[in-house]
Amino acid sequence: MDHETHLWLIRHAPVDGPRGVIHAPDAPADLGDAAAFAVLQARLPADAFAVCSPARRTSETAVRLGLTATADDAFREQDFGDWTGRRHSEIEAELGAAAYRAFWQSPGTNRPPGGESFADQIARARAGLARLPAGDVVLVVHSGTIRAILAIALELAPELALRFVIDPMSLTRIDRLADAWRVVAVNLPPLPTPSS
Repeated sequence: MDHETHLWLIRHAPVDGPRGVIHAPDAPADLGDAAAFAVLQARLPADAFAVCSPARRTSETAVRLGLTATADDAFREQDFGDWTGRRHSEIEAELGAAAYRAFWQSPGTNRPPGGESFADQIARARAGLARLPAGDVVLVVHSGTIRAILAIALELAPELALRFVIDPMSLTRIDRLADAWRVVAVNLPPLPTPSS
């Protein structure tokens, strides 16, 4: 038990910006859902070690949850390179529908121009996980980061891990044991617990 790490993975609050865009790290979070923040904060363990990615939206979400989180580049979102800040519709128009679809047929290993693949992100997340201490650790990160950690825990190929839905403000719980992993819950919404 002393060497177990209990991971509390939170996807950041929704981006305060347009939909259909591959958002840059400086995109702000929409922190307006006070009820969701209260429910999520109540679920988190007290005195946990807290980490976030270097992105503005994760650090803002962590602060709103009352966490003092250390930024770690290993847990940043997948780098979409030249596509960052652009709309998916613009990229499709530029590449052509066939080439755009071809990229997304192997999204786990394809790299956008100047960016990294999801497989690259998994390797980066693996290195970050190795540095985490035992005990309760809250990570306020991105959907891709949580999928990458699920890929590691479940020994999934990148394309299979991309099948997980990870909503904004959701909680995913994973335990790193001495010689194994345990997935407790995935994509729990920040809903109030029904009273008995």
